[in-house]
Amino acid sequence: MTIIVAGTIGRSGLGGQAWAGLQYLLGLRALGHEVVYLEDCGKSSWVYIWEKEDWTHELDYPAGYVRACLEPFGLGDRWIYRDNYRSLGMPLENFLEFCSRADLLIMRAVPFWNWRHEYERPCRRAFIDVDPGFTQIAIANADAGLAEGIARAERRFTYAQRHGATDCVIPGDGGPWLKTRPPVFLPEWPVAESAATKFSSVMRWQGFKEVVHRGVSYGQRDQEFPRYFDLPQRTTQKFLIAQMGSKPEELTRHGWEVAPGEVVSRTPQSYREFIQQSRGEFSVPKHGYVTMRGGWFSDRSVCYLASGRPVAIEDTGLADWLPTGKGLLTFTDPDSALRCVEAINTDYDLHHRAARQLAEAHFATDKVLPALLDAAMN
Repeated sequence: MTIIVAGTIGRSGLGGQAWAGLQYLLGLRALGHEVVYLEDCGKSSWVYIWEKEDWTHELDYPAGYVRACLEPFGLGDRWIYRDNYRSLGMPLENFLEFCSRADLLIMRAVPFWNWRHEYERPCRRAFIDVDPGFTQIAIANADAGLAEGIARAERRFTYAQRHGATDCVIPGDGGPWLKTRPPVFLPEWPVAESAATKFSSVMRWQGFKEVVHRGVSYGQRDQEFPRYFDLPQRTTQKFLIAQMGSKPEELTRHGWEVAPGEVVSRTPQSYREFIQQSRGEFSVPKHGYVTMRGGWFSDRSVCYLASGRPVAIEDTGLADWLPTGKGLLTFTDPDSALRCVEAINTDYDLHHRAARQLAEAHFATDKVLPALLDAAMN
């Protein structure tokens, strides 16, 4: 098959977002498919330059970041970054020809551009919702642009594995929603055997504002993480958080070690190195993910698992669809969070092996992507 994967690598300028797209590109290519990466920013490109702490309308910076991310993986000529007036990367005429013969356009959580007629040329379109609950509530709250863009996809997938469960409050707007999982391309995420001492995570304190649906507010991580502020004071285990969006003092005064998230995530390589040098992940999801009970799991956490780094995560309903207890442990409050960390440290070798086994069994691209393609094309 010939497949276009659309994403936001250049506009994010962060290694974690780059890996989110690379898992699909590398996984699909390894399965024998021809792939091209598309980033369309619509009317104009408006991108934050992390190094300069400033904004730019020019395409050169985000397009250069896309190139730098894809070239090491042999995809240096397999991408295009465009707005209404310019494009960089592969020649536009080559991309248009690829659209005409493409079997599938995969739109991975793309903030939708101005829809272009060439995106109708592929045989099918599939949208992947990586922000379950917030996507559907935005549509329910009359986000016409998002609704229109998603409606152009014949198949719509979500990472909410519990969507439709009686206690899952994610609405059905924008559906019907099929289920898929965040994939990880295992050859690029080998088991990390080096000694590691600190549990870590990479997080954005507040990416968006809270949303309200039927009178209930669903917030970001800044509304959930404070429940766990005092955890480092209750254990000798060290925690390192690579964070963006808050002052480091909010965490350091409670005993958390802090690294600048924009530096840790500067490249795909630095992001991978940070994860693989961690003992495991300590993850507090967005408040909305926890309270909506959608069974959300992060494309970052699957990288920890693949690296043989156990994950301790606040529960979003994971046990309904994913084995927990070995390699992946869930908690609901500070006391159970502490027990998870202690359990991992008590038999680290067991949880180290189990983490990789979970990635192989449930998130490997050769498991996730064939099922995604089958559902997208049928």
